[in-house]
Amino acid sequence: MFLDFLQRRLSFCIVLQNQQPTEAREAIDRGTAAMADSSDSSPMGFLWRHYEEVKEHWKSNFAFLDYYKKTLGRKEPLPKWTDADVEEFIAADPVYGPQLKAIRESRKYAIGGALLGAAHLGGVSLGYSKSPHGFVLATAFGALCGGVFGLEVAEHWGQLYKIDKQAANLRKVKQLSSGAWHCLQNS
Repeated sequence: MFLDFLQRRLSFCIVLQNQQPTEAREAIDRGTAAMADSSDSSPMGFLWRHYEEVKEHWKSNFAFLDYYKKTLGRKEPLPKWTDADVEEFIAADPVYGPQLKAIRESRKYAIGGALLGAAHLGGVSLGYSKSPHGFVLATAFGALCGGVFGLEVAEHWGQLYKIDKQAANLRKVKQLSSGAWHCLQNS
């Protein structure tokens, strides 16, 4: 787009150098008319098209937010689900049920890793610095790192990288929001 504009401008300037003053004025009028014909019917022309392209680009980059629109912002919150609900979901949906159970069991690894990381880094900081705010920060950072490490262990131990975790959770959310199993059987 920009190269076409630049090429027209450069060729237009070369034409102007070889013409008389009255011919130059006519060439300018023809050039502006040609540029007006090549632009969109939108009010801003090139800027508007550029804005639309950038908007589409970022819309595709943030497409993952559509998942959160399905789960957040409800008028009434979804009910809490227990292990009994998961077992019932396994019986009703043999594909996503076991996947959901494996995802829920991975929390145990994350909690264990968080406790281990918090105890280790908190203990090391308490042994070396004796400062209360340093101890709190080190404990929180240890819990964060341990939790992430625990999730990675669960990901590989339970081979969760092979399943679609988002689809399994959305099926359960759909089941909870509808309150009926027949919608799962039809979809």
